[in-house]
Amino acid sequence: MSALSKLVDLARLPALARQVRAEGLTYLSPAKLRSLVACIDRVARDGVAGDVLEMGVALGGSAILLAARMGERRLVGYDVFGLIPPPTEADGEDAHRRFARIEAGESRGLKGRTYYGYRDDLLADTTAAFARHGQPVDGTRIALVAGLFEDTLPETGGPVALAHIDCDWHDPVALCLARIGPRVSPGGLIVLDDYADYEGCRRATDAFLQDAPFVREQAAPHAVLRCTR
Repeated sequence: MSALSKLVDLARLPALARQVRAEGLTYLSPAKLRSLVACIDRVARDGVAGDVLEMGVALGGSAILLAARMGERRLVGYDVFGLIPPPTEADGEDAHRRFARIEAGESRGLKGRTYYGYRDDLLADTTAAFARHGQPVDGTRIALVAGLFEDTLPETGGPVALAHIDCDWHDPVALCLARIGPRVSPGGLIVLDDYADYEGCRRATDAFLQDAPFVREQAAPHAVLRCTR
């Protein structure tokens, strides 16, 4: 992509999306951010009931964007807020190579900053980023939950309008789909950030689709699943 094309691509983003990218708060490409905005706007337009969930909040960029566009809904973000767990045998070599660099301390953060997984208090940094953008983490409208998904993500709960799953590897993706899928409202959406990037995420998603009442509407730049119940 040429420099001019990149500028045009960025110019097509909403102002807040450009801001969180400029601050180094998200790794999402302009194409992924545009798609995510289209998804949150779509569930609002269609009157889909439920909360907004994000699994894999990191520095908060995409969650801040969702919170700013979700109206009166509730957003709950889940993350270890530290170094991510390793991939497993269910993942491909792509994931294992990536994690080896992270574990060795070789991963670089955005905009020259420290990689988010190496920060001393990522949760505090992320909470501050929400506040800077007018989306305070108050525990009611917006809540952030720290810990492993298997310990923090409930198996039951209220309806979900949109879930953004951005947790890279097979096992966490499979767990999130299993626990969230039954809660998604008819017409609700699940966005799989890493579907086009990591083999394990694709495998977990494709297995989920074999039996779940969802259709995959797109596969790139990330996967979007729609609930057909």
